[in-house]
Amino acid sequence: MAAAPVRSETICTLLMDAKSAEILLEDGDCTSRITPASTFKIPLAVMGYDAGILKSAHDPMMAFRAGDPDWGGANWTRDTDPTDWMRYSVLWYSQRITHLLGGAALTRYARAFSYGNADFSGDSGLDNGLDRAWISSSLQISPREQAAFLRSLVRNGLPVQQQAMAQARALAVVHKSGPWRLHGKTGGAYPRRADRSFDYAHGWGWYVGWAEREEGDRLLVFVRLTQASKRNAASPGVLTEEAFLKEWPELVGAH
Repeated sequence: MAAAPVRSETICTLLMDAKSAEILLEDGDCTSRITPASTFKIPLAVMGYDAGILKSAHDPMMAFRAGDPDWGGANWTRDTDPTDWMRYSVLWYSQRITHLLGGAALTRYARAFSYGNADFSGDSGLDNGLDRAWISSSLQISPREQAAFLRSLVRNGLPVQQQAMAQARALAVVHKSGPWRLHGKTGGAYPRRADRSFDYAHGWGWYVGWAEREEGDRLLVFVRLTQASKRNAASPGVLTEEAFLKEWPELVGAH
């Protein structure tokens, strides 16, 4: 007998017209802040290109080192470039960039981007902000803030070099749905209990990005945030992406 599918509650679904900033759909709690998880790779890519740490879609190539996070499987234990960093959500590559930038620059960029609370202090008392501030830790952002940041990114409205924004946008993973191309990033993380252990039964899943129609007449920003009701072997972010892509034709057709 097949196992029953794991159910996730949709916390927020948000669609915004990137040109006018009109909110086309806002369903659920889109104002409360939580961890951005791996969706933080999008602003981090902008920062990395603007600071000259990232050079192109394939430069720099960085080597996996003993002690780096390896729980992401084989794609995390080999040499990685910016394209594979984004595609496979390689945590240690993010950590290399954050350490090269440093806490002051990360905070300065995030504040300039109005990216959530711009808090890179990390877990209280552990001095680990450069390693995990964006993973169930100090950095927090709401779906509305995600959408506003993404709108600025696709409109070249961030206070950085335009080339940095274009290069960061080019790293987003693309899915095609009818006449639409969705450029996005998943994110998955787990709530922390009082003893700092993780609650794996209630993982948060993000899927954020922008969608453009082939005719070039529409550009939308989208944000989906979910929370699982039980543990699943798959990433909450991947499950959120899969569900959103299935719903996309109906969602966009109504707006």
